[in-house]
Amino acid sequence: MTYSAAENRYDSMPYRRVGRSGLKLPAISLGLWHNFGDDKRFEEQRDILRGAFDLGVNHFDLANNYGPPDGSAETNFGRHLRDDFKPYRDELVISTKAGYYMWPGPYGEWGSRKYLISSLDQSLQRMGLDYVDIFYSHRPDPDTPLEETMGALDYAVRSGKALYAGISSYTPEQTLEAARILKELGTPLLIHQPSYSMLNRWTEDGSPNLYEVLDQVGAGSIAFSPLAQGMLTDRYLHGIPADSRAAKARFLSEDSITEEKLDRVRGLRKIAEGRGQSLAQMAIAWILRDQPKGSPVTSALIGASSVRQLEDSLSAIDNLGFSADELNAIDEFAVESDINLWKQNA
Repeated sequence: MTYSAAENRYDSMPYRRVGRSGLKLPAISLGLWHNFGDDKRFEEQRDILRGAFDLGVNHFDLANNYGPPDGSAETNFGRHLRDDFKPYRDELVISTKAGYYMWPGPYGEWGSRKYLISSLDQSLQRMGLDYVDIFYSHRPDPDTPLEETMGALDYAVRSGKALYAGISSYTPEQTLEAARILKELGTPLLIHQPSYSMLNRWTEDGSPNLYEVLDQVGAGSIAFSPLAQGMLTDRYLHGIPADSRAAKARFLSEDSITEEKLDRVRGLRKIAEGRGQSLAQMAIAWILRDQPKGSPVTSALIGASSVRQLEDSLSAIDNLGFSADELNAIDEFAVESDINLWKQNA
């Protein structure tokens, strides 16, 4: 059946300006990190994407290595674009990234100009696109000069292969320097994509911290893994399900789910119940919470394995406000829990 997007798709989703740019993102964006590889039925992927767009999610985030296997999420997304979303391309924000391992040899990962531009060309081919809206350096490269990596992002924008430049998992110091280089080149840094959740608060550390740096340079942020790889849900409160990430050691290990951490999750869950939200909904709402200078997070980047899960997560926007008492209660349990898998890059 031919897909026709819901006419009211923009009625309920809030849209937030990205830093000092002209671009706006939905408060909640959809990441295709999991559930869009070849191990997921194509029809289920289609239903999730259609459901997201019908509810106002017009930003889809990918990377060259998303799958499994690597690259398959972009290939599958390209099919969905051709089948369903081609008429809506100018309404969509599509992003991709390069930085992690993709092919053998010295030019198959990290941050060289050769790798980044080659990877972007491959991503565009897989998705059947002339350009992406945002192209990210997926992680900082300790061995390549930052000038070269940022120069590649500048080239991607100037060549028309990307509209905006972004970075992911850069420290505040690296972010400040990256923004300086890009500004000198004439391509402003649009956005940073850090991991951030109630159990992973590294972005708030330091002086200046990451969000203060982003405010200084006029860039936005989009937080990935706001549910802490599933820990900020009910998933692990009664044991480790056989089909869970922890059981399969996919970005979360059984050893990392300690009783101490579960006690924190239980405490947060009780607060969520008092707000009339699920724990996952509150975790997403907390990411988007207002602070004295406004929310430093432009968008929360979620994943979804089903339409039901998608709809539950998107319902977080129905209650984004927090009282001072609620925030103080949350801070008792929302403490750094050593689950930042990207710490070596942060």
